[in-house]
Amino acid sequence: MYDTIIIGAGPAGISSSIYAKSRGKDVLVLDQKGVGGLIGNVSTVTHYSGILPGETGQTFAARLKEQAEGSGVEIRVEKVEDVDLVSEPKKIKTDKGEYETKTVILANGGSPKMLGIPGENLGGMRLNAPRDGRNYKGKTVYVIGGADGAVKEALYLSNLAKKVVIVCVEDELISIPEFKNKVEAAENIEVMPHTSLTAVDGGAHLNKLEFTDLATGEKTIVEDPEAGVFVYAGIVPNTAMYPQLELDAAGFIPTDENMETAIPGVFAAGDIRSKKIRQVATAVSDGAIAGIQAATKA
Repeated sequence: MYDTIIIGAGPAGISSSIYAKSRGKDVLVLDQKGVGGLIGNVSTVTHYSGILPGETGQTFAARLKEQAEGSGVEIRVEKVEDVDLVSEPKKIKTDKGEYETKTVILANGGSPKMLGIPGENLGGMRLNAPRDGRNYKGKTVYVIGGADGAVKEALYLSNLAKKVVIVCVEDELISIPEFKNKVEAAENIEVMPHTSLTAVDGGAHLNKLEFTDLATGEKTIVEDPEAGVFVYAGIVPNTAMYPQLELDAAGFIPTDENMETAIPGVFAAGDIRSKKIRQVATAVSDGAIAGIQAATKA
């Protein structure tokens, strides 16, 4: 029996755990992959106050874990399989055990959005820049997405690949000016505007890519057996296991200003929450509020 159980160990979950623990509560954090969340998989962490020079997703995640454990927070690597948010106490079942808690904080974020195109599961698709980038040194890579996250990874890959092509559905990149300026200054980055990757083909590894111009409908076929595709086209909220909650039209969880959902004692924080801005800073802020408010009800 815990005062607060937090599902998800990204910045929002860790922040909420530290704040709840500081108020004398018995806190458990559950995450099937350990501490980090999506930010743990990025090449570089930028714009967050107090980051170290050269901060990577891995180093940031390691410091999150160190701080939480140093605060006395219990973290378990377990996959949550079933949740009863309405019962009192609330019940959580994982692949390793069953738990009861007075309050719950849902902070398990989102998963990278699939493109839903033929060949998406071929080798060379859905790569991760810091993990797979070095395998494409001297080759051509395609980055799908024109927002901050995609462009930042494209800049990282430009130091490894021979050529980086950013494919975005908008008429121009929708990233912040800082990243746009760096793209313009890079000699080996090309932008394909108003374009989608609509199919890939090949054997075990992709060797042919089909692009569709969204303005004209014209299709372009590129044959390159050495190419790699890095997809950063947004996220899908991990809310499928919460049927007891009402979600917004995009599947995110609505909350009040205290991060509390429509179910008393159930809070949501970070990328999983219905909001306009999804950054590490806003996730940490959400988590702080959720942790404090959950502690008052535990």
